[in-house]
Amino acid sequence: MNTSFTFDWDNSLNETRGTLGLIAGEGRLPFLVASGARKAGLKVICVGLVDNVEKSLADEVDVFYRVAVARPGSWIRKLRKHDVTRTIMVGRVAKSRLFTPWRILKYLPDWRAIKIYYWWLRGQNKQNDSVLRALADELATKGIILENSAMYCEEHLATAGLMTRHQPSSLVEGDIEFGWAIVKKLGELDIGQAVAVKEKEVLAVEAIEGTAEMIERAGQFCKSGGWTLIKVSKPNQDMRFDVPCVGPDTIKSLAKNGGKCLVVEAGKTIIIDKPETIKLADQLGIAILGR
Repeated sequence: MNTSFTFDWDNSLNETRGTLGLIAGEGRLPFLVASGARKAGLKVICVGLVDNVEKSLADEVDVFYRVAVARPGSWIRKLRKHDVTRTIMVGRVAKSRLFTPWRILKYLPDWRAIKIYYWWLRGQNKQNDSVLRALADELATKGIILENSAMYCEEHLATAGLMTRHQPSSLVEGDIEFGWAIVKKLGELDIGQAVAVKEKEVLAVEAIEGTAEMIERAGQFCKSGGWTLIKVSKPNQDMRFDVPCVGPDTIKSLAKNGGKCLVVEAGKTIIIDKPETIKLADQLGIAILGR
């Protein structure tokens, strides 16, 4: 007896296209991506990074796994279990936790992490962009393709021009010109993506601590207030990861610490819960500009 087997490629592709992988870190952004993907009719398979992802994200996706930060092999196994190929990686990973005591034991790497570090990154620097691109290359070897992280939340991208009713003062324009070139250079060097300025003086620069703590530091150095926060993408921003984000917490912190204007890069900065963030900025007297 002859037995033949056939494979329905069209059906398989449709099933794959109907599923999105989500590698999730801290913050609200993974929720926005999950919501946008599900509204688009996709099934969302999420691997949440332990010590970073919010537990409540499990209620917003179809399948949820908790995985170790330094064990990308487990990410791949969980995603491939559901035939995932297209994947988005979003959310913060608190870098400061990587420098805690006993970090080697807590963040024990698997062999794929070691391969990324010693194979993909051989002869390269170990800065954020290089590590993330190497991670993307390793995921791709197993068919996990990272996509533009903003593709399911494009309505939250910053637009050009004034986005609030509240207008910045006439002095801010000079600060923007002054600070823009500086923060772009910071991005090029992979140091940070934000800077606080007033009267063409740099008050604070973002580094490993993140934007929130940088804002507090700027407030400590400028008790009189009235300063400007500029947050931009990197000169060669890879939209698959590390896209700059601001949101309600940014606005609240600016108001608390004397900031009066937020400048972001149009089309390359995500404003978390954009309508609510703009409304809050108007209430607290913060101007938001897209450039």
